[in-house]
Amino acid sequence: MKLQNPHDTFFKETFGDTEVAKDFLNHYLPNSLMHVVDLHSLEPQKDSFVDKNLDESFSDLLFKAVIQGEEGYFYFLFEHKSYPSKGIALQLLKYMIAIWEAKTQKENNWELPIIIPLVIYHGRDNWQKVKKLGDMMKGYDHLPEEVQVYVPNFAYLLYDFSPHSDEEIKGEAILKIYQMVVREIFIPNNQELVQSIMKALTFLREIKNKEKGIDYLETMMRYVFSTGKNLTEEDAQQVMKQIETTYPEGSEVIVTLAERYMEKGKAEGRVEEKMEVAKNLILKGLSTIDIMEVTGLEKEEIDKIKQQMLQ
Repeated sequence: MKLQNPHDTFFKETFGDTEVAKDFLNHYLPNSLMHVVDLHSLEPQKDSFVDKNLDESFSDLLFKAVIQGEEGYFYFLFEHKSYPSKGIALQLLKYMIAIWEAKTQKENNWELPIIIPLVIYHGRDNWQKVKKLGDMMKGYDHLPEEVQVYVPNFAYLLYDFSPHSDEEIKGEAILKIYQMVVREIFIPNNQELVQSIMKALTFLREIKNKEKGIDYLETMMRYVFSTGKNLTEEDAQQVMKQIETTYPEGSEVIVTLAERYMEKGKAEGRVEEKMEVAKNLILKGLSTIDIMEVTGLEKEEIDKIKQQMLQ
């Protein structure tokens, strides 16, 4: 049941919905951009530009839109980590160049479209001051304007959901639910996460399409069960009871998910117990075969434990 990359899945299943992306841009774009962007023209693109070596840290989505009467793009980059990246502006530049190169090669047209980069972050640490490429260049701000024109520079839009209060969270139901859940996901206090889930559940009733509501409830809870490391069995039971009361339409799906989550937790606990027993038996000098017989662990698992104990 554990998702391979839960942050990526939750982000893409939320913002991959064009209506949610429009909702986000409509509520969070600066007014200066709203005056030149036609949000009705927003159209998702299939391409991804995140390097495979970084896909555990970042996700991306590309949308085409009419900007100032011309074809342009919004590039969403979502950072999964609980701490901000210092080199995000440079990373964005690489992805923007990749988008331009892909477009020019495909269309054999060297007129570059406008790309507006957005970074979504939800970590515990506050974002650093670097919010444009020039901030990464030593001495850039002290260069005369007539010299700066020769040096590449751009700013990006930053959205950090972590400090947002419930009152500051904007948008329709799905967008609000997403922001509430990711805001708390890295917080060690699991009760804060549980309380945010409880509040998020109330917004499900605003989704008119019941099937869509149930699907998003499942998406949210898969994310929570895969990422909320401090959640206990009692927490899961508490959430299930709330779902039965607040959104009974989705209770059957969530009960199945929660049962799998709790069984997985118990299984992991049993494995940890077996590993602890194996360590004690290794220290007592028992043979690998004897340890296998006592714990039920495979030879490869015991060999790995021995290697870790030597480090």
